[in-house]
Amino acid sequence: MRRLTLDQARRYALAAQGMTEPRPSGRIDARHFRRVVGRIGVVQLDSVNVFARTHFMPFLSRLGPYDRDRLNRWLWGSGEMFEYWAHMASVVPSAHHRLFRWRMDREGIWKTFQETLDAKPDYLDRVLDQVRVFGPIQTSELDDPGHKRGDDAMWNWSEGKMALEYLFMKGAITIAARPNFTRVYDITDRVLASRHLDGETPPIEEAQGELLLMAARSLGVGTAEDLADYYRIRMPEARPLIKELAAAGRLIGVEVEGWGPRPAYLHPEAALPRRPVGTALLSPFDNLVFFRDRVERLWDFHYRIEIYVPPSKRVYGYYVLPFLMDGRLVARVDLKTDRQTRALLVRGAFAEPGVDRVAVGLALAEELEMVAAWLGLDDVKVSRNGDLSTFL
Repeated sequence: MRRLTLDQARRYALAAQGMTEPRPSGRIDARHFRRVVGRIGVVQLDSVNVFARTHFMPFLSRLGPYDRDRLNRWLWGSGEMFEYWAHMASVVPSAHHRLFRWRMDREGIWKTFQETLDAKPDYLDRVLDQVRVFGPIQTSELDDPGHKRGDDAMWNWSEGKMALEYLFMKGAITIAARPNFTRVYDITDRVLASRHLDGETPPIEEAQGELLLMAARSLGVGTAEDLADYYRIRMPEARPLIKELAAAGRLIGVEVEGWGPRPAYLHPEAALPRRPVGTALLSPFDNLVFFRDRVERLWDFHYRIEIYVPPSKRVYGYYVLPFLMDGRLVARVDLKTDRQTRALLVRGAFAEPGVDRVAVGLALAEELEMVAAWLGLDDVKVSRNGDLSTFL
């Protein structure tokens, strides 16, 4: 079996994610957005906006400054992309709609929502009819949005919100727009072109196999767990499919230095740069780092998001972004956008052990200045917190 050094595995991973390509100069438009999506395959969403919307960041990390409104128009207005639970809440190419229909078919009624349907048997049909007649529509525009089910319910959703989200997960409706990041729902065939919806639905094994291959292409090299996590396929389903793909030569079985006895898989078209390159701030939900176990295996970088950790127990901060420099994860920085004072607040900056703090500080300072300008901010304010802060 072919053996890869850890350095080679890192280089495969960086190239597969588009981190080794130079950022373009000049105007950035839909062509560049397509190129990024062609590399990473799925763009994760998150509602936290303390720094910047997370779906903006993978494009910034790979392209440099661009017009965020232009990206939003492309993601939700071009018809080329659609929103679904691909890797958590995500945006994926509309051409891949057929690959997620098995998940739509599998979705069952949530216990909390079933209680609503037991009391109001026609409620789901009534909500769907309203979307059909009045859509695009927000939850607040339903004639009977219902009441919230209590603090322990699904994110304290109202009955109307649960109905819309269930219909969304089943594929009956989809997200037509995102004004101020609020979901606006409409019937799926009014949002997506028929060419994305009319094709034959593949069997579940075929669809999952394609998703696993896409994951391998976006990762370069990874374990079965890495591949399965990318599109959230359960391991009992993913493992035999990965073995079949390897037996057919569509994946190449390899051993990776330091990964122990677990097998790894290389995509046949994976590119190996001569040296590790790539410098960027990364969202906590960037595809390069969203599977924490893989990040630790590749870079010995223990990373956990601390949003839900009590402030007194946080190690690094509330919203901490890893910093990639020359293909290595060398630091992490806790950021907040102060929109009133038009400043990017660096609430903490921390170097990884053994790095050149002067060089890292210079590179990170340059990246922070770029990010601040991209966000339309006038200043970068650095708090004296962390062993890297004095080097900024």
